[in-house]
Amino acid sequence: MPVRDMAIIGAGYVGLVAGACYAELGNRVVCVDSDEEKIARLRRGEVPIYEPDLPQLIARNAEAGRLAFAAAAGPAVEKADIVVIAVGTPPLPSGEADLRSIEKTAREIGASMNGYKIVCIKSTVPVGTAEKVERWIAERYAGGFDVVSLPEFLREGSAVADALRPDRIVIGTSSERAAAELAALHEPLAAPLCVTDARSAEMTKYASNAFLATKITFINEIANLCEKVGADVAEVARGMGLDRRIGSSFLRAGIGYGGSCFPKDTNALVQLAGSVEYDFRLLKAVIEVNREQRLVVVDKLQNALGSLRGRRIGIWGLSFKPNTDDVREAPALAIAERLAELGAELRLYDPAAQRRFREVFDHPFAVWCESALEAARGSDALCLLTEWPAFADIPLAEIRAALDRPLLIDGRNLFDPREARLAGLEYVPVGRPVPELPAARLPAMEPPSA
Repeated sequence: MPVRDMAIIGAGYVGLVAGACYAELGNRVVCVDSDEEKIARLRRGEVPIYEPDLPQLIARNAEAGRLAFAAAAGPAVEKADIVVIAVGTPPLPSGEADLRSIEKTAREIGASMNGYKIVCIKSTVPVGTAEKVERWIAERYAGGFDVVSLPEFLREGSAVADALRPDRIVIGTSSERAAAELAALHEPLAAPLCVTDARSAEMTKYASNAFLATKITFINEIANLCEKVGADVAEVARGMGLDRRIGSSFLRAGIGYGGSCFPKDTNALVQLAGSVEYDFRLLKAVIEVNREQRLVVVDKLQNALGSLRGRRIGIWGLSFKPNTDDVREAPALAIAERLAELGAELRLYDPAAQRRFREVFDHPFAVWCESALEAARGSDALCLLTEWPAFADIPLAEIRAALDRPLLIDGRNLFDPREARLAGLEYVPVGRPVPELPAARLPAMEPPSA
C-alpha cells in the first residue's frame, strides 16, 4: 500500500482518533490545532481526552515517526496529499451547526494549496457544506482539488476500535479520482464502501445519529409503559433484539442519551428541515421525550423520599456514557442541577469525568468524592447515572452498608433486581419489576417525609 502524507486539521476527539488510526495504517500524518498548549501537551505524550487505547496508539505512531503535531496548518497542508477537516461544529442558539471554524479552515487550506489535493470533511456538517468548502478554497486557490464528504461514525468509549474495524466507509464525491484514492486509503480496513454524492453522504451522518437517538428514545418510552403494566423492559428488549430487522444495539432503557453528537445532530437536523419548510415532527418528539426522560430519576427519588430538601443523594457516574470523560449534554448534569434546585446535598463520583463535570457544575452543596463507596456513605439514596463496569463489581452488600437508607435508583438498569432486593436494597430501576420478598428479610423503611 502506498504511503500517503496527510494533514488532519483539528486535534479534538475526531481529529486525534482519525490521525492516530491513519498513522497506524502506515501513513505519515500531521495533526494540526491552533491551540498551542494542546499541541505542546500532545508532543509530550499527554492525550487531552479520555478514550481507551488512544494514548498507546498515539505514542506508538509518534515514536515510529508516522504521527506528528503542529500549530500551523500551512506547512502540513503544503506537504499533504490528503487534507482532513475535523474541526468542531458546535450548535448555535438556534440549534443549527456553527460553520465558522469550517470556513476559516477551508480558507487556510486554500491559501496553502500547491497542487492537487483531496480535502475530506470529517466534521459533522449540514447538507450542502462540501459545496461551500469548495467555494471557500477556490477563492484562494485556482488549481485542481476535490472536496469529499467523509463522515465519521465513532462511538465515544470505543472510537479506536470503531475506526480500525468500521461497519462501513461512506465517501461522498462526484470525482472518480478522489473516490478511487480514498477507496485505496481505506482498503486495509476491509469495510464495505458506500460511494455516493456529497449531499447524500452528509445526510447519511445526520440520519444515522437521528435514527439511533430515536431507537434509544423508543425503548425508553416502552420502559415507561412497562412500569405501568408490569412488564420487564429488559425482557422486551431481548425479544425485540432477536429480530434481525431490529437488532439488539441501542435497546437498553435508561435515562436518555447525551454527549456531543446525538443532541447536537438531532437539533441540527430539525433546524435543517425547518430551513426548507419541512416540519420534522418525529424528531422533535424524540428530542422532547429524551429531555423529559433525564428527570425520571428525580421523580423516583421524590416518590420514595418526599421532599428532597436537606437529603444527601449519592451520584454514581457523571459522563454521558461509560469509558469517556465527556460530560457534554450528560443526563447527570440535568439531574444534578434539578436536585440542587430542590435543596439536596449531592455526593458525586465518576472514575474519569469528575474534573470536567466540576467545570460545568460547581454547586456549594456538591461534595466531590474519591471513590464510589465514599459517595454512597451516609446518603439517603444512591442514584446510578452512568453504567461504568467498575460499579457493577462493587458488592451489593457493601452498597447497602454504606447507605443511611438503602435506596438505590438505578438509572441504567445495571444491577439485577432480585439480587439487589436480596442484598437488602430498596431497588428502583427503569421499566423493570422488582420482586417482592418477605418483609422479615428486609430492613424496616421509614415512611416518606411530607
